[in-house]
Amino acid sequence: MSAPRKIFVTTALPYANGPFHVGHIMEYIQADIWVRFQRMQGHEVHFVGADDAHGAPIMLAAEKAGKTPEAFVAEIAAGRKQYLDGFHIRFDHWHSTHSAENTQLSQDIYRRLSKAGLIYKKPVEQFYDPVKGMFLADRYIKGECPKCGAKDQYGDACENCSSVYSPTDLINPYSTLSGAAPVRKSSEHYFFKLSDEACVAFLRDWIDQPQRLQPQVANKAREWLDGEGDKALGDWDISRDAPYFGIEIPDAPGKYFYVWLDAPIGYLASFKAYCAKAGIDFEGFLADETTEQVHFIGKDIIYFHTLFWPAMLKYAGPFYKVPTNVFVHGFINVSGEKMSKSRGTGISPLRYLDVGMNPEWLRYYIAAKLNAAVEDLDFNPEDFIARVNSDLVGKYINIASRCAPFLRNKFDGRLLPMDGAAAADSQSLLHELRSPAAEIAGLFDSREYGKALRHIMALADAVNQYVDENKPWEIAKRPDAASQQRLHVVCSVAINAFRLLTLYLKPVMPNLAAGVEQFLNIPALAWPDAYAFLEGGHQINAYKHLMTRVDPKQLDALFDLPAAPEPKAKKTVTTPAAPPAPAPAPAAADATISIDDFAKVDLRVALIANAEAVEGADKLVKLTLDLGTETRTVFAGIKSAYAPEQLKGRHTVMVANLAPRKMRFGISQGMVLAASSDSPAAPGEGPGIFLLSPDSGALPGMKVK
Repeated sequence: MSAPRKIFVTTALPYANGPFHVGHIMEYIQADIWVRFQRMQGHEVHFVGADDAHGAPIMLAAEKAGKTPEAFVAEIAAGRKQYLDGFHIRFDHWHSTHSAENTQLSQDIYRRLSKAGLIYKKPVEQFYDPVKGMFLADRYIKGECPKCGAKDQYGDACENCSSVYSPTDLINPYSTLSGAAPVRKSSEHYFFKLSDEACVAFLRDWIDQPQRLQPQVANKAREWLDGEGDKALGDWDISRDAPYFGIEIPDAPGKYFYVWLDAPIGYLASFKAYCAKAGIDFEGFLADETTEQVHFIGKDIIYFHTLFWPAMLKYAGPFYKVPTNVFVHGFINVSGEKMSKSRGTGISPLRYLDVGMNPEWLRYYIAAKLNAAVEDLDFNPEDFIARVNSDLVGKYINIASRCAPFLRNKFDGRLLPMDGAAAADSQSLLHELRSPAAEIAGLFDSREYGKALRHIMALADAVNQYVDENKPWEIAKRPDAASQQRLHVVCSVAINAFRLLTLYLKPVMPNLAAGVEQFLNIPALAWPDAYAFLEGGHQINAYKHLMTRVDPKQLDALFDLPAAPEPKAKKTVTTPAAPPAPAPAPAAADATISIDDFAKVDLRVALIANAEAVEGADKLVKLTLDLGTETRTVFAGIKSAYAPEQLKGRHTVMVANLAPRKMRFGISQGMVLAASSDSPAAPGEGPGIFLLSPDSGALPGMKVK
């Protein structure tokens, strides 16, 4: 093995305005697997996280909740542990950017950058809300698009025509916070001179270092550095005016650091707080040339982590250290669609745990989908069930469950040595399992988890083939000594193989591995153990079930979908057919509903962005509906009346708060409204289904009242 490494690892800081979503959990699982693997290799690794607790959104959310910002973020922080513990994510320390450490480090870095001549001031004109008494970020300004005239567009881009503009270009702008017409007001802002020639030269060299960034990330960073004209690299506005929840800029009353300046410094603040607790020399650890600083982040924040962050650290000078690696991942979708709770395509991490699903099922499934590229991964319920049940239970757990009972019942749980009578089997099968240990280690180190797990499961297949060929359940029936000796050999070899597979899987499934270590009566597995066998005479404990299969009903509960009705038993009809039932009478007057009942139904105008036939369905059309702020998939039984190509571009009305319905062809996330008669149309009278459409001028997302 190589010399022990010293590594400081972080994940992106979650914004402290809400609980974790599954995208956070995916990132933490990816980093946790890497950290656990490095520790199994014997390396020194420190893994910290923190809440990103500053900024105007936090301040406004706290105000809306009737709390101070400090109380608001503290309440969010108090709920973090149940997620991290629940999914076996083991940070050494969890902190907050609203801390003494972050204030001290942020102000120190600012002073150093200022001393280096990279900070300057200039006036900036912005929209100002005279009612709220604050400058408005783009997200808090709406108005009419200056290009197409669409109403209620945000201050940076039009969702209707995709034009990009400045907030001051909006027609009839208004503040989303108060509804007031904003006024233009100038304020002095502080800037970091990112465009400085020396700074740009440093960034080019930093980006070009082999293995520092993934190729696609490095290429994107170079695009920003090489931009010209409107796309040229600009200086970074690092200040915000009061009122603002953040860290004050030294010697600048009423000025605060923009949240994206102090947020990444929160990595260092969390590590500093941890070092104080653990007795580690914080500055000495970072100043050590052999120390690696590694960040795991999502693809949406590459700009900050490949330009601003390394430049800040470089020009802050020693003891600060530029990142050794920034590892970027994609997003997680459900059945090919972006996560959305309202569309029934979101996975709540707490609900996952509450419905009794094993957290290591998700750890394994996510790991099996992850690689070193910046690619989105898809959570497909059917694939999830098949992969967990087949790989983990059918292949891996199956080895122990089939062989361990024979060892306990017939041989007092004691194993044969892997020489002597077991030599031939161990040299063939166990050599096959031991030889790729370095290759699997390389895959974990390079974050090619999917490849690693495919390799491990191929080894599990080889072990199962060995067990199937030797059939210990049949050998056990033969009373002769030779058969019993053969049974002892086969089961001893299989358990040694199971131990090796557990070692390989341990970074992904630490809790299961701990259960196996207890069952096998062995110390905690480390990577060098791949090159050794259990000694002859070693006694294992009684086998207890290690993992259950996924029940499809658990997935229904996870997505909060109604259970499918139980199929009715067929009956043999022996009585004459009854006459047709009379038509139902009109609803009685007392069947009316109140206005409150009607208000529970959320009717929205929707644009049919796409329509397509559903293979294997006689009546269904798959509609992609644009609601202005989101899209949804709805399966509508209107194929008899409308060809898909007739529907694209039309406006209709949908029930937006209908519970998602799991269908054979996918999840339907609402219902479109149509009129129809109780009987089919007579020949020549046209379709019997009439899709409802709003009057011209209605826009997607408008509420129907």
